[in-house]
Amino acid sequence: MMNSIAETLGKTRPFYQETGKEAAVFTHAFQNQIPVLLKGPTGTGKSRFVEYMAAVLGRPLITVSCHEETSSTDLIGRYIVKGAETVWIDGPLTTAVKTGAILYLDEMAEARPDVIVAIHPLTDHRRELYIDKLGETVSAGSDFMLVASFNPGYQRGYKELKPSTRQRFAGISFHYPDADTEKNILIRETGVDADVAARLVKIGGKIRHLRELGLAETASTRLLVDAARLIRSGLPKRLSVRTAIIEPLTDDDETIAALCDVADLMI
Repeated sequence: MMNSIAETLGKTRPFYQETGKEAAVFTHAFQNQIPVLLKGPTGTGKSRFVEYMAAVLGRPLITVSCHEETSSTDLIGRYIVKGAETVWIDGPLTTAVKTGAILYLDEMAEARPDVIVAIHPLTDHRRELYIDKLGETVSAGSDFMLVASFNPGYQRGYKELKPSTRQRFAGISFHYPDADTEKNILIRETGVDADVAARLVKIGGKIRHLRELGLAETASTRLLVDAARLIRSGLPKRLSVRTAIIEPLTDDDETIAALCDVADLMI
């Protein structure tokens, strides 16, 4: 089933710190009706970027968090029993196509293969959605845009996007920002003071280079923001770092202890 649908139109533009030409690429892709694939590790700002661009372009945003049970039916729609009638309910994909919204498939590779089959006609010159259960084909207007995210490092060896799918999208790569940019993000997002922000950025950078610990994920900017928020609210610095950065990364007691030792020296 679909995890969430969030529509953003007319809301305050969310903060997003550009690190390159990603906004210009996204805007031109929208104008030329080219779908976009956002590639990068967890917590590097992909979802926030889509929210930001939807606000910049003045388009509603529908977000679907994909998982292994997400099917084409979840996206396209289904019949439901309502009282004494059976009625059709559009799914988020159909709604986005009909209303000219931006549809964001977060972690698209996690979804079932039939999802990829359903979106293919929307990602080439046809820009059409076929609704099998209704026997209808819906053409997408110029305002509809398909955006998907993909974590290549996490998915490697598990669920990869096929070349035939990847080549239907323009790609934008996301990476962890440089230290100064990440520091500014923490200050802007949380109001934490510059010294604490700088120390959190150093901790994040150090953990990202500790490859010998074999962490499945590393310290993302999102985790640093969470730690900064806890510190800003009055939680002790060391406890904030352990709670928001270290504990989410591993369940191994020895690894937690090693990461705490590293962080304690910096905070």
